[in-house]
Parts: sequence; C-alpha cells; structure tokens
Amino acid sequence: MGKDGSGAGAEGSLRTLIKPPPDRLYGRSRGHKLRPRQEVLLDVTLERMRFRLEQAAAPAWLPELWMEIGFGGGEHALAQAAANPQAGLIACEVFENGICSLLSALVPAGGEATAPLPVNLRLWPDDGRVLLRALPDACVDRLFLMFPDPWPKLRHAKRRFVHPALLPEVARVLKPGAEWRVASDDPTYQAWVTEVMADQTLFDAPEPAVERPDGWPPTRYEAKALKAGRAPLYWIFTRT
Repeated sequence: MGKDGSGAGAEGSLRTLIKPPPDRLYGRSRGHKLRPRQEVLLDVTLERMRFRLEQAAAPAWLPELWMEIGFGGGEHALAQAAANPQAGLIACEVFENGICSLLSALVPAGGEATAPLPVNLRLWPDDGRVLLRALPDACVDRLFLMFPDPWPKLRHAKRRFVHPALLPEVARVLKPGAEWRVASDDPTYQAWVTEVMADQTLFDAPEPAVERPDGWPPTRYEAKALKAGRAPLYWIFTRT
C-alpha cells in the first residue's frame, strides 16, 4: 500500500468527485514472473472456480450470496467460505499473484485439475465493479472490502471503491439489512470513508470498531499494518 499522504487535508470537496470513474483497471494485474505451477493454477484451477458474467442474472446458488471486492492473498475469503457453508461467496481479485496464492492454498501440486474445491466459493478475476453492475437488485447478503488500496493522492480518489458515485450501485445489489464490511489501516482512506458515509442516506453508518470484531478473519495486510504500527478501523454498514 502506498502511503503518499498528499491527499490528506484536501478531501473536503466530495462534490467535485461525484463523477463515476470509468470501468478500467488501475495498478498491476501481475507482479513477479509466475512460476510453472502458478500458470497451471490460472489455466486449469481458476477455470474450475470462475464465476462467469452470464451467471450474474441468477447469481445465488446457495441460500445466501456474499461478495468480496479485492481478496488480496485470499486468507479472508477462504476463512469465510470455510466457516459459512450456507453462503456462496464470489471473491473478486485482479492481481494474478493473489489469485495464485488463494488457489495454491486450496489444491496440492498435481491436483490442479482434480482436487476437490469448495462448493461455496467462486472467483471473479476481473474488476469487481463490472460484476456489481451486472447483478440484479437486492441479491447480495453481505459485501466485504478488506484493506483496499487507499489511492492516497487526491487526484486518484476516483479509483477508490468507497466513492459517492458508486454507493447507489452498492446499495442497489444489497438486500435490505445486508452488511457491508470495510476495513482500512490507511489514515487518508479512513478519513475518506468517514466523510463519504456521513454524506449519504443509503446505509446505517455507525462508528467503526478499533479492534477486529468476531467473525472477521485476519489478513496478511492487517498483520502488516499492525506490525508497522498502523491502527486499522473496522466498519459495518447496514443497508437501510
């Protein structure tokens, strides 16, 4: 995560940032060169778990439908899927190394094509906003945004998932009473979330918790933040 901070103190003009960002990816989709096993995971295992756009019209395959935007290394998504078999979780991530991290935790070497996979976990290896806009109204029971890239410079604020222009779309797909869980350790992003959610009426937005609540599996990004002395905040926004 970058901690440029040059946007801090200049976030007051939300009205100038209402225009929705284009559906395009920012940042890297791949880090270091993929190893041969990682290539197989993407070519074979990912295809076994891929959620496809044509499925978006009727996305739920279990009693509840959950969605995670940007699963990073996959720790949170894997833990949630294991603890909640009643929920079908669509986990979104564009960074191929993160996708490989999740897949490698699921299948042993040599089992990429045959090892059993969780029946309640599907992967969307693309921009989560594209899938969000394809989903029907009031279909998602829970949404997760765990330690997103803060895009700390003000000119990059349009890239943030928590954004005034995207809130109506998030609210549209969530069922009344559904939870949207957000966590961040970045002070600029924390201030941004606080301001954006104070200026809307689609969600009940209580004060965040300063310690990770029960039912929130840890992630490597949270551990990295704590080690660096940063203090995460944990929000639960409820669709009204």
